[in-house]
Amino acid sequence: MNLMPGGVCLYLSVVICWLTAEVDASWWYMGTLGSQVMCDNIPGLVNKQRQLCRQHPKVMQAIGAGIKDWISECQHQFRNHRWNCNTTARDHNLFGRLLLRSSREVAFMYAISSAGVVYTLARACSQGELDSCSCDPTKKGSSRDAKGPFDWGGCSDHVEHAMRFSQAFVDAKERKERDARALMNLHNNRAGRKAVKRFMNLECKCHGVSGSCSVRTCWLAMADFRRTGDHLHKKYNGAVQVAVNQYGTGFTAAHTHFKQPSKNDLVYFEDSPDYCIRDPESGSMGTGGRVCNRTSRGIDSCEVMCCGRGYDTSRVSRTTKCECKFHWCCAVHCRDCHQQVDVHTCKGQT
Repeated sequence: MNLMPGGVCLYLSVVICWLTAEVDASWWYMGTLGSQVMCDNIPGLVNKQRQLCRQHPKVMQAIGAGIKDWISECQHQFRNHRWNCNTTARDHNLFGRLLLRSSREVAFMYAISSAGVVYTLARACSQGELDSCSCDPTKKGSSRDAKGPFDWGGCSDHVEHAMRFSQAFVDAKERKERDARALMNLHNNRAGRKAVKRFMNLECKCHGVSGSCSVRTCWLAMADFRRTGDHLHKKYNGAVQVAVNQYGTGFTAAHTHFKQPSKNDLVYFEDSPDYCIRDPESGSMGTGGRVCNRTSRGIDSCEVMCCGRGYDTSRVSRTTKCECKFHWCCAVHCRDCHQQVDVHTCKGQT
């Protein structure tokens, strides 16, 4: 993201320049291009990214196809929040002016998108979809875990390769900018990449007489991306508000009672808007028309979701499968059951 200095602000005695009048496009826009990823037609790429795009067209197609997956995961994680990771189709960066703010929501978006690239590329390598990579070639010979010795076999996901390519491509823009916001984005990008590696699982197949498991063949596999999403959501909840240190090379906690951020934490500079009302300037879509839970006491409650504006109730008909029975062999037959349910939606701003 290219944030050209347009002003100077004093933030906890540290001078930081990141004001801008426009939101640049980014590689996220590749997801709207489908399989026709044209390197010269993607707005906002820096020269290094265009070079990688031209050199690895199939990789770019995989990254573009995978964008919908990490956006879907983001929307799942925030489905009950006022901000629900909604995209703006008309903007080349997908999230509009929200990206102008160095908030914890933006920190999460950079982390989940970086993680999404790692996951997408590692999976594409393992499935033989790319000529430039395959299974992890270092997983050969024998090894040992808590259960004893085993032989490497199968196809281990080549996460290290995916992390290196993700770092080279995704971080290229921030490494060119070298301002405070770039430092924030680089930190959160790295936290996202590390989150995928954190949930690698050793999966094994037993060989031996009567399943004795005297010999095991094992491989390393990524966990479902939901694990990464859940982990990063927890990091979002515990994100650390920071300021740039006096050397401009790292961060210090914004308040003395805040913990110092680790490499695995998400970091942000600015407080978030409340996302209650639609405000194009801040990128807030508002909560008018959002479904809320009248009986909840949490963040999805009508009181919280609707920001005290009240809600409308409508009765709708829903069809669900019911009275399912198993029939030999091998089918399950269900009835369609119809029920009337109340749906509560937040009133819009007046």
